[in-house]
Amino acid sequence: MSAKERTIALPDGTGVSALWQKPKDAKAVLVLAHGAGAGMAHKHMAATADGLESRGIAVLRYNFAYMEKGSKRPDNPPVAHAVVRAGVAHAAKLAGGLPLFAGGRSFGSRMTSQAQALEPLPGVAGLVFFAWPLHPPGKAGVERAEHLSDVKIPMLFLQGSKDEFAETPLLQATVKSLGKRAKLHLVEHADHSFHVPAKSGRKDPEVMDEILDVAAKWMLANA
Repeated sequence: MSAKERTIALPDGTGVSALWQKPKDAKAVLVLAHGAGAGMAHKHMAATADGLESRGIAVLRYNFAYMEKGSKRPDNPPVAHAVVRAGVAHAAKLAGGLPLFAGGRSFGSRMTSQAQALEPLPGVAGLVFFAWPLHPPGKAGVERAEHLSDVKIPMLFLQGSKDEFAETPLLQATVKSLGKRAKLHLVEHADHSFHVPAKSGRKDPEVMDEILDVAAKWMLANA
């Protein structure tokens, strides 16, 4: 599937690259932020965008400023939040009135939720998180989730049961504490990259189909 190159203007006068793909029968738009170690063109980001496009969801994926510069050091939160907001504003102009959602993978999902908690992202109907990082590996805790109580729109957590960035009992308790506006879809045996071992009896593409089906249906239900 083809994606059109875009440039998102930032408040400081610079810009970041973006990729836009919209199916003819689009029913919603997702603004998709990447994880800490790989940019918008990574194969997992591309597969997510392509899979959602085939399910009637338009996708705008973009780079954070540090990734655009070729740096490996993620931006501090205020800088990342500004990019999230710029991405949402850019997508809103492309959406043509379609329901708008925002989210991302790992680091990108957390920067999106933080931005929403600080000040609601204009026009965004809900947040979609692919492997939301509740805590660093080996350092279980829920401090990173404290801001989620300030997110007042629907949230979908797509998570592997073997994700080293989110111990399942802690994540389940966190999502439960958020009430009806939050939903957790847990993929058994999947890790932070949604990879499953051979002994699970499943293959990674099957897992990807599962989470994209859930994401697309959830967005359409909350549009």
